[in-house]
Amino acid sequence: MASEETRTVETRTAMSPTERGRATAASTPETTPSTGRTRAWATRLVVVGIVLSALNLRPAITSLGALLEEVRDGLGMSGSVAGLLTSVPPLCFAVFGVTAPRLARRFGPAAVVCAGMAAITAGLLIRPYLGGTPGFLAASALALMGIAVSNVLMPVIVKRWFPDRVGSMTGLYSMALALGTSLAAAVTVPLTDALGGSWRSGLAVWAVIAAAAVLPWLPLVRDRGAAPAQRQEATATPEPQAPLRITRSRTAWALAVFFGLQATAAYITMGWMPQIFRDAGVPAGTAGVLLAVTMVMGVPLAFVIPRVATRLPHQGPIVLVLGACGLAGYAGLYFAPAAGAWAWALLLGVSNCAFPLALTMVGMRARSGRGVVQLSAFAQSTGYLISIPGPLLVGVLYQQSGGWGLPIALMAGLMVPQMAVGFLAGRDRIVEDEATR
Repeated sequence: MASEETRTVETRTAMSPTERGRATAASTPETTPSTGRTRAWATRLVVVGIVLSALNLRPAITSLGALLEEVRDGLGMSGSVAGLLTSVPPLCFAVFGVTAPRLARRFGPAAVVCAGMAAITAGLLIRPYLGGTPGFLAASALALMGIAVSNVLMPVIVKRWFPDRVGSMTGLYSMALALGTSLAAAVTVPLTDALGGSWRSGLAVWAVIAAAAVLPWLPLVRDRGAAPAQRQEATATPEPQAPLRITRSRTAWALAVFFGLQATAAYITMGWMPQIFRDAGVPAGTAGVLLAVTMVMGVPLAFVIPRVATRLPHQGPIVLVLGACGLAGYAGLYFAPAAGAWAWALLLGVSNCAFPLALTMVGMRARSGRGVVQLSAFAQSTGYLISIPGPLLVGVLYQQSGGWGLPIALMAGLMVPQMAVGFLAGRDRIVEDEATR
């Protein structure tokens, strides 16, 4: 018995951090047929819940962008308040995302995501009808609060329920998120026209899909038992009770900065790319289609990139490829924005797929469920704080310089540190090992 324990310890010591995490996840306890059927049913329900939740994590933002002019006119909103409104999402993601780990520990991740979907439903349903700008902002904040906690806990749920399929499930989640983002941007205006032309109805209709996302989580809220991965983790490698000092991990900081810089690039693209094309002489309708093309690129690539990432010991090369696409896209916008518009839109769409890669690395850089919760909250909250000034700074530079040369130079300049910290975050490291030293 003693020699067997020695061999086990030696084997674990020889493994890399990622291999140890996979080996832990692969140890499956015996189950009875009834338990297996229950787990299979619950697993299918979690998959449905992940997809429906991901579909609802961006329509609150992109549907508003499609009708922002009508909302401003209807509420008498000033230009400065409208500009502030575009910075509210990352601010809410940063502020409310910090609360997700504590809520998950007390109520369980599934219960918090269920509540988050309910908050999104309520916020989307009431914000067009509260009768003024303060009410509209408050209801938007309610919806964004639900999005924030769900943003943080989605990687946690993937890690707990699918520890051996982090890449494929993160890809599915990211693909659904990209689909919801582009769908809301593309169909909000036609839906508004079909509903009589009222912007209030055009915004409120998205509450229906959010309400559907509440349903799969309800049985999981009632079932207070642990997820399969949690049970394996409890029997195989009990977590230490000492608090994890996530801020002591260099990998956590690298991932947080990478997350923040890729979010900065994404929000700048969503907010300003159509205007860049329009100022270059591209028709307004075509500029909108170009943005849709950029967003749609995330649908297939968000499924492929995480699967590839989990098969590599170091995700840095993927970071560099995505960054190179971004630099090429910005160079095109600088030198020939109209002539190569479709190529630049495709390249920036590829570059924006740093988001699903960042989510995948969150699941890979932590060994335990508790570690994923803390890393996800830290990386996303810190990252969204970093992303807040970017779109505003681009607007200031554009207004002061009267052109897009300086803003595009800023975008390209930010891509360089994004590639550097992303390369560091992609190393085969585990934050628990760094944070407990």
